[in-house]
Amino acid sequence: MEPLFINALGKVLIIIGGLVLLAGVIIVLGGKLPILGRLPGDVHIRGRNFSILFPLVSSIILSLPLTVIANLFFRK
Repeated sequence: MEPLFINALGKVLIIIGGLVLLAGVIIVLGGKLPILGRLPGDVHIRGRNFSILFPLVSSIILSLPLTVIANLFFRK
């Protein structure tokens, strides 16, 4: 195998591991952040037997820093 391929594969595995770690932290701490899901613009519909949450503003707020981080890693 070519050393260049091994280096690229190693970088990809590190990035995937970092993303899995970040997802795990978000899942563990997500329930403890009371502001997420309750911002103005987040739609919460409650019925008799159901509840639906559309976290529109929370999704935008989370996507902005993740986009900046992704651009730092994948910029050519």
